[in-house]
Amino acid sequence: MPLTMLNSGEAAAIRRIGGKDESKRFLENLGFTVGEEVKVVSSNHGNIIVQVKESRVAVSQGIANKIIV
Repeated sequence: MPLTMLNSGEAAAIRRIGGKDESKRFLENLGFTVGEEVKVVSSNHGNIIVQVKESRVAVSQGIANKIIV
């Protein structure tokens, strides 16, 4: 399921990252790699704040839909 389906406070491991190579590289540079655990800190109208590798990152809903957990 996509990252957008998780509620605030829930955590899951990344299973796959979809999208173009450019998007995949961008997310990889932020710490989003297959097998890494991500936790949704908060979600509001389009943006999702997640914790990955001890840092918090805000991603758009479109990008979050490409991250499969």
